[in-house]
Amino acid sequence: MEEAPARDERGRWLGRAEALARAGRWAEALEAYGAAGRLARLRPEELRELAEGLARALSRAPPTPAADGPGPEPACCAPPEPLGCPLCARLLREPVTLPCGHTRCRRCAPPAQCGRCPRPRRAADPPSPAAAAAAPPRVNVVLGNLLERCLARESRARRLRDEGDELRERQELAAALDKYNQALEEAPCKCSLIAQRSELYTSMQNYQQALHDADVVCRNKPLWPKGHYVKAKALYGLGRTEEALKEFLYCVALNPEWNSMKKEAQKIMCEMFFPAFENVHDSLAAPFCNRPSNTRLKPVFLSSINAQSTVEDGSSAGCSKDTVFRLKTPSQESDFLRSTDLSASHPVLDLYCEDDKKSLGAILSSLPGDNLKRKLSSDLKDLQSLDVPNKITKKDDPVLPESSIATASSGVPAVLVEASDFECSLCMRLFYEPVTTPCGHTFCLKCLERCLDHNPYCPLCKEKLSEFLASRTYKKTVLTEELIVRYLPEELSERKKIYEEEMKELSNLNKDVPIFVCTMAFPTIPCPLHVFEPRYRLMIRRCMETGTKQFGMCLADELKGFADYGCMLEIRDVKFFPDGRSVVDTVGVRRFRVLSHGQRDGYNTANIEYLEDKKVEGPEYEELVCLHNSVYDQAVAWFTSLKDDMKAQILSHFGSMPGKEPEPQSNPSGPAWHWWLLAVLPLENKAQLAILAMTTLKERLIAIRRVLIFVTHKRPR
Repeated sequence: MEEAPARDERGRWLGRAEALARAGRWAEALEAYGAAGRLARLRPEELRELAEGLARALSRAPPTPAADGPGPEPACCAPPEPLGCPLCARLLREPVTLPCGHTRCRRCAPPAQCGRCPRPRRAADPPSPAAAAAAPPRVNVVLGNLLERCLARESRARRLRDEGDELRERQELAAALDKYNQALEEAPCKCSLIAQRSELYTSMQNYQQALHDADVVCRNKPLWPKGHYVKAKALYGLGRTEEALKEFLYCVALNPEWNSMKKEAQKIMCEMFFPAFENVHDSLAAPFCNRPSNTRLKPVFLSSINAQSTVEDGSSAGCSKDTVFRLKTPSQESDFLRSTDLSASHPVLDLYCEDDKKSLGAILSSLPGDNLKRKLSSDLKDLQSLDVPNKITKKDDPVLPESSIATASSGVPAVLVEASDFECSLCMRLFYEPVTTPCGHTFCLKCLERCLDHNPYCPLCKEKLSEFLASRTYKKTVLTEELIVRYLPEELSERKKIYEEEMKELSNLNKDVPIFVCTMAFPTIPCPLHVFEPRYRLMIRRCMETGTKQFGMCLADELKGFADYGCMLEIRDVKFFPDGRSVVDTVGVRRFRVLSHGQRDGYNTANIEYLEDKKVEGPEYEELVCLHNSVYDQAVAWFTSLKDDMKAQILSHFGSMPGKEPEPQSNPSGPAWHWWLLAVLPLENKAQLAILAMTTLKERLIAIRRVLIFVTHKRPR
């Protein structure tokens, strides 16, 4: 019965403490936290408001927007644009191009993620057995060669750094340190590498060297959260817990989204401010497993807070006799802050306790003062111009001089990029719409498609590309295109001009019109096609690319290659099969006469003129209308008399017979029903071709009537 009131009392103290922390009343907040801690063990996560408030007070600089973690590396360490990996944010190493067209490092995980495409909202389906067994993507040959040639030193530094990371994961720390030192000799900017070496020194328990590297990073990049993070780790390892807490708080101040650092700060505050409760919640692991045993603080923090609060109020009645201050008045405090040494990279108050240890309480209790806020703001600016101190090196521990820290270049030197770096091996011209195959070779999209029309193998290495062909994921290689746009704009403009001229030539529907030599086609009548020959695959693709979606259909001719008359077809839909074949749904548009025959890339072409019926008026028109109605009725009677199975076949292939039009001459090629009838009548192709070539509706109706009379008399009774 007594546990519930105590729990309620503790909850009230915690609520009061959080409210005071949000208001910046640190001393009172700590007293309230202490009261709650005396009722039950304080957990680090309960100090979140205190940690966030202190972090906001310690830094007046705007926080760096970032996700949970140390955030991106400094801009000076960023790889040349646009050659950075979207996953690791470093220079590309062994670049691979994924089916989506984006490029990343080969070793960056997960294998199918590019870092740029939006992730699906639902969980991804498990990979199929074939996909799981598939070989990993190959290195993009073009981009790999470009990196090795134009960014040789940067590429070596990236390789050495990765090798060091791998050795570090295997706990081969000495070998990893050697790789990092070699990488530092090659890297144009060394800030992130020095921070990484500081972490390695901490893992090796060489905290002094770790602190030196971290100090170098913090002085050169004072607003980079990771610099303060590695410094906090080193200070914690040296037993300088108060300074470590301060650096953890700076991490949180610079990146409020770094939740793990909030937990680290909360844990240390639990240990420092409330030493009676030594056990920590299991979910918050200690930041370092090698913590020295002499870093536990004595419980003198609250008394020093009370003493400092009394000084701020102008009274000494509440001072603890065990606490001695060097500063007595606010003016003296301000003078002291202006003359304080900045060897720790950030200003602290010079407060001493009876055990000759610095207490962070005076620092925290003084944060609301205007003098310190102004001092913090000015110091952040001063830190950016601090000189890096010389380091006393050891013979067995070679260190690169910090003065060699440099800024990264903004891109690949333009003089090093040549047009030959981006030349298609098939057309021997600059890449246009570059596409990279799974085997790592890059070609122009149109060149690759044309090769795959003939066989599913890479034109260079002859690796089988059946799956690549089946999926038809011909996505442009984004990075290659970006590099061409950036470094070869004039060459790209010329290449684009050539391509546009080719497309304009292919779009002409009177000159060099593509001809499909196959069967008879008629205006308004559907004509489905099964396309499997490489030349016609190319022809259909070009019709789609130009946007005309039209080509001519003609009968074969032994002498000329194809007949002198034909019908233009318009593509309504194309369905591709995994092996490259396709079914093309087309419909007849208008008739034409061939003026001259030709060829292009294996398929036939022709210069053509379009045919239109000659219109009649007066008595001739009345005679035409009577003939039109008579033949229509005769056609309906013939179709109705057919057997059911034959009618079903006709309807499934050609559809229903179109209705009679009120104006027979409304269409330049005549009414749709008579073309439907001509397509279904049992006539030879030559007879159909002769009727197609007629330029008057009257002649065609008379010819169709003769055929109807013939087939009606010949039909078995």
